[in-house]
Amino acid sequence: MKIGRSLLYPALAGVLAACSASAGQEPDSPAAAPAGAIVTPTSALAASAAVEQVVQPPAEGTAVDPPAPPAAATAPEAPVQPSTSHVALKYLIGDIDPASDPMFARIPEKYLGGSRVWGHRDAVDAFVRMAENAAANGYKLKIVSAFRSFSDQKKIWEDKWSGKTLVGGKKLNVSVPDPKARALKILEFSSMPGTSRHHWGTDFDINALDNNYFNNTREGKRVYDWLVQHATTYGFCQVYTKKGEESGRTTGYEEEKWHWSYRPVADWYLKQYPVDVGYERLTGFEGAATAKDINVIANYVQGIDPECKQ
Repeated sequence: MKIGRSLLYPALAGVLAACSASAGQEPDSPAAAPAGAIVTPTSALAASAAVEQVVQPPAEGTAVDPPAPPAAATAPEAPVQPSTSHVALKYLIGDIDPASDPMFARIPEKYLGGSRVWGHRDAVDAFVRMAENAAANGYKLKIVSAFRSFSDQKKIWEDKWSGKTLVGGKKLNVSVPDPKARALKILEFSSMPGTSRHHWGTDFDINALDNNYFNNTREGKRVYDWLVQHATTYGFCQVYTKKGEESGRTTGYEEEKWHWSYRPVADWYLKQYPVDVGYERLTGFEGAATAKDINVIANYVQGIDPECKQ
């Protein structure tokens, strides 16, 4: 299933290392930059590379190699390389309003399949390129969930914690009274507030929130196979693959075939996350006291597919 997933993805800088959904329901710069500034790769980098350069003609009698032919117009644009600028804490834990933040962009209506409409601007640009190429080849991609703020994730988490949202048909506050065991049950598919990759705007849930769609329907199988073969070309990786020794992923959330992450930004965020987000930051929601006991940063935030860390 993973054949060719890493072959097309360009190597990321060596300093980089490496969500949440419930099946069938919403899951939940340069060194000179001023302090606190956020600098990210943008499509402007690719555009500037295409500007025609003025050169002096060669001296008479000098051999000149013919110019390389232009790339095919249909060739997918390679993912930009991530910046190594410092990321403000608010972006790591989703404490922002994307509608008023220039780091974020609205997802075009034609690619929306849900109510979450914002994403990191570079991730949105890359997804649009991927979706356009998919559509040209007969595949339809839509984002059913994108950026979620800390408060969004808090509601998802606490509704499950309190029993307002059933998990496996049960009210967890009744069926699982032990706090740690209850947190682990929610963590099968939903993140603690402050720990979700959806806070970053880099991760999108595509087409459905149910593995059965991708496993048991013709359209779902076609879309998943296309993503496995082509998503890396655009910088996306399935972070939550099937757990087990064979995959090399033994911790974290259960398999989510719908969840794809834009690595040129997400890798950069993931590297900084354990440095700037300690357990003292994971507060303000029911069950927060269990975070350290579960070691949620190492086991869940960093518990992703090894191929998404290379």
